[in-house]
Formats: sequence, structure tokens, C-alpha cells
Amino acid sequence: AKGSGLICGFIRDLTNQKASEAALIENNRSLEENQNVMSGILDAAFHALFVINDKCIIQMVNEKACEVFGWKKEEFIGRNVNMIMPPEIAAHHDQYMKQYIETGVKKMMGTQREVTAQRKDGTTFPCSLGISEPGQSGLFCGFIRDLTQEKARE
Repeated sequence: AKGSGLICGFIRDLTNQKASEAALIENNRSLEENQNVMSGILDAAFHALFVINDKCIIQMVNEKACEVFGWKKEEFIGRNVNMIMPPEIAAHHDQYMKQYIETGVKKMMGTQREVTAQRKDGTTFPCSLGISEPGQSGLFCGFIRDLTQEKARE
């Protein structure tokens, strides 16, 4: 009652909540460290790597892709992978991908083929392209090896 001098309060033990929060922070730190390690491994690769989604939009590239094609990572991410193809190839690429997704018929998937790629400055070069689909992720990996020096020796 008013003026009685009594105070009512509640105490809640937060030990478990604080322990859960600390574990979550640690898990996030470990996940970030693992992502940094994976990114470092991909960036150490000798060949260009492109990861695209089923709409042909670039999700990830490695440093070698930037070196070979002359674009920065930020310029690649979110754009159609046909940006690294000469126009006559780029015009048909999305349709090839759509056809694969709809039918499941593999033409390039799981194989390597010699193709022509195009750098940011518009110059083209011969390369070996290997494409794979890691599991059921809805992502596709393209591995590109520049064949310019090998072709020059032939």
C-alpha cells in the first residue's frame, strides 16, 4: 500500500542466458574464422573460380579471377557471369543454363572444355573451363585456366 515502505522486486537468474549468449558469440567467431580460412584457400588457387547461382548471377570469385579478368571482386558480385564472355557466347549462356536446370541434361556440367573468355578491357583469350555443381546447393562452380601461354608455345 502507498506509504507502507514496502518494496516489491523480482530477481531472475540470468546465468544460463548469459552462457548461451557467450556460446553464440564464440560460435559466430569460429564461423567467421572458418570463412576467412576458406576464402584464403580459394584465393590461393592457381585458376580463376566463379560461383554463380541458378540465374547465372556471380556469388563469389577468387583473387585469381580478378587477376585474369581485370575486374575487382565488388565489380563481379551480383552481375551475370556472361560479363566474362565474348558477346556471341554471352548471348546464349543464360538459355543454356535454363535448359540444364529444366531438363537436367548435362552438356557442360561435370566436364572441361576449351572456350574463349573476355577480359574487362575487351581482349579475349583461350581458356579451359570446368563446371561443377556442388551437391544440391543451387550453386555452380566454374574453374577457368588461362591457356594463352600454352597456345603461344604450340
